Parts: sequence; C-alpha cells; structure tokens
Amino acid sequence: MIVNENLEYAVIGKFSYGWPEIQDLRKLIPKQCEMKGDCNLGLLSNRHVLIRATLLEDYVHLLSKPAFYITQNNWSFPMRTLKWDPLFNPEKETTIAIAWISFPSLPPIFFGKEAVFSLAAVVGKPLQVNMAIRN
Repeated sequence: MIVNENLEYAVIGKFSYGWPEIQDLRKLIPKQCEMKGDCNLGLLSNRHVLIRATLLEDYVHLLSKPAFYITQNNWSFPMRTLKWDPLFNPEKETTIAIAWISFPSLPPIFFGKEAVFSLAAVVGKPLQVNMAIRN
C-alpha cells in the first residue's frame, strides 16, 4: 500500500514557528528545497505537512539537512524534515532518525552497492551509497 499511495519517499515537514498557506507551500517547497522531481504536499496537522517525493534523490536530500528555510515575503519559516512513518503521531516526537554509516578500511571486495547495503542492513534500511561506492 505504501508504494500504491506514493508514500515510499514520504517525508514530514515540521514547522515550529508558523508557515505560509498550503497552496503557497506547494510552490515554495519544491523550488526552495531544490527538488529535481515532482512532489505532492498535504496537511497532516497544524504544524506538519506530508511531502511525497517521486525520486529517491529528493527523498535523501530532504532528509539529509537538519532544516530548510522556506522564505516568503521577507519572512523565513524553518522547516525540519523527518522520515515519515505509518504510525506517525503529530502529538509525539518521532523516534526514527537518519544516520550516515561509514565503513573505514572496507576491503575492495565489498565495493558494491549490494555488499554495502547488506552490511548496513544490520543497523536499519539503507537508502543510498556515496559517490565512491557508485563509481
């Protein structure tokens, strides 16, 4: 169902200090967050929006920064991004975090996406490998 509802690359945007209108956010977030693909936005609560990205690259980009600043009419609204979870509760802080994992001195035999993903799966669901492993 997650794939069917386009929730595979879903991110929660959390605004702690106000925000622009939702119709404005639908234009501002893709542009100001430098998203390459399409995305859909919807309200989850009075401080949270659901951002459904279509590209893995945008999903990783949204989760890799501690905050984005959405600017409109000389006002800047800080937006933290959180990994969406089917059990998301806007009244509670999420317990899910994104982490970068490093494997120092990794033998060349493991220089492949499948091998690195297999190693990283011990910690959680791997999202992406860095440029060195890709090349």
